Amino acid sequence: MTTSLELRSLLHPTGEIEISLEEITLPALAADQILVRVEATPINPSDLGLLFGPVDPKHLTVGSNAHGPTLRASVPKTLMPSLQGRVGQSMSVGNEGAGVVIDAGESARALLGKTVALLGGAMYATHRIARMKDALVLPDGTPARAGASCFVNPLTALSMVEVLRREKHTALVHTAAASNLGQMLVKICQAERIPLVNVVRSEAQVALLRGLGAEHVLDSSTPSFQADLIEAMKTTGATLAFDAIGGGKLAGQILFAMESAAVSQMTTYSRYGSPKHKQLYVYGALDLGATEIPRAIGLSWSVSGFLVTYFLQTLPPEDVMRMRKRIVDELTTTFASHYTDTISLRDVLDPDKVVTYTKKSTGAKVLVDPTR
Repeated sequence: MTTSLELRSLLHPTGEIEISLEEITLPALAADQILVRVEATPINPSDLGLLFGPVDPKHLTVGSNAHGPTLRASVPKTLMPSLQGRVGQSMSVGNEGAGVVIDAGESARALLGKTVALLGGAMYATHRIARMKDALVLPDGTPARAGASCFVNPLTALSMVEVLRREKHTALVHTAAASNLGQMLVKICQAERIPLVNVVRSEAQVALLRGLGAEHVLDSSTPSFQADLIEAMKTTGATLAFDAIGGGKLAGQILFAMESAAVSQMTTYSRYGSPKHKQLYVYGALDLGATEIPRAIGLSWSVSGFLVTYFLQTLPPEDVMRMRKRIVDELTTTFASHYTDTISLRDVLDPDKVVTYTKKSTGAKVLVDPTR
């Protein structure tokens, strides 16, 4: 009988979220299943959304159970109606990760001893059962750490380029561009000769992307940002943007710059603005405030949400396999991830560590090693 220590998030009917470690007895393996000892799993912003829900991590209280510390916090009463679907459910956390196959069903025994990457939740655990077909086998000698983040960020970056092609854009804009994902996108666009406008928030981040060879890197904290953004749109012709920030003025500034660039190329005036369609996808929530869109952007534009999971479901299986193969082939180059800290499962419940890994600072990615 195999057990797994899992990190769980539970919303009580009283309105309190409780985060704890729970011991789970794992079922016997089916013929096509594998048992993975999880050795590396990253903390992504999407993981934080499930782990803490809408509560402020600064207001956590510490408790304990038989397996270690627990954390609790109250959900604002106004937000409880939107969370009724998870009341009373002990939810597993952790979108992706990697580890070693330590047991396998009869038809999956070829994977014994292999290091594999997995996507699909419940990765903040010491062990994880998965279907053989869902495992991405890493090249021999690849440590789990190198493959821990080979799904969410790489597939999102590649999907942005897929969207560009399918919607017939020729250039794109990306915000929070100094992130691990942003650096991947810089390399992809360089390889495929796609003009890319990178929006960052500091001089240090400008220098980082310049060091990677990025041509258009704009600091949103500078007084000339809006003017610089318009010039970048004129130069690249970008009409597609992916915004990791979400709230605030940035999405509107990007659409305004796109419209200004398009209008500057018109030979006749139209009170409706440019007919060139401008598309902005919000795929992150670094700012949870309202998304502010100005009216001076014409009438040919759209703002939509974007989730890589939903997008991949629209693609033919052969396209998804092509993307996965590219990730494996370029795992240590284009799709290499960098971490600022590695912590244990119990460290995830340490209030001091919580302050660090919930900052959502660009370039500050934390890895969880459940074997610690």
